[in-house]
Amino acid sequence: MIKITQLLYAACLMLVVSSISSGVRADPISMDVGVEIIAQSHMMWNGQPLPPYSQGQAEISILKYTIPPGAKLPDHIHDYANAGFILSGSLTVYGPDGATRTLHVNDSLIELVGIPHSGANEGDENAVVLVFYAGQMGQPLSRPAP
Repeated sequence: MIKITQLLYAACLMLVVSSISSGVRADPISMDVGVEIIAQSHMMWNGQPLPPYSQGQAEISILKYTIPPGAKLPDHIHDYANAGFILSGSLTVYGPDGATRTLHVNDSLIELVGIPHSGANEGDENAVVLVFYAGQMGQPLSRPAP
């Protein structure tokens, strides 16, 4: 069962992702609701800038991945911006040239776009990751790396 704090973090991340795409920053001044920015960046986790959005009908997707201990995700590419939030466990992501980053509970990640990468659960419990994709209708969220 997802804890209420995890749902609040997920809601905040959704707000941040929509804020990034609309150019509006989360601003609690006009509301009685507290807002914690989980992630907000124009840069991917490897320090490179996110590519500009493409033409076409925007489509937001939210997926929850459960990655068992020892599982490795195959090399893949995302053509659209996406961000992940670790709900439980840990996940190590691998980029080109040996770049890595290990994420733990409540960590967020602005994913690599247009760059082959993979991930693995090197821990001893399921890694549960909530991922928000700012994609294009009718297009895949990821594709196998060549």
